[in-house]
Amino acid sequence: MPKMKTKSSAKKRFKVTANGRIVTAQAGKRHGMIKRSNKFIRKARGTTTLSAQDEKIVKTYMPYAR
Repeated sequence: MPKMKTKSSAKKRFKVTANGRIVTAQAGKRHGMIKRSNKFIRKARGTTTLSAQDEKIVKTYMPYAR
């Protein structure tokens, strides 16, 4: 059986935690910060975990992520 390929875009953007959740950077912080509120910018620091539905999709992209 040949090896399955990992999506290169997914391995660059997502990381799997010890519990199997998917961690990613916060969305919406690339540009246009002037129109965003200070509260939004504060809350969008660091990383976030994906929802269960999105996790299923991303895990298909990374078959060997543990």
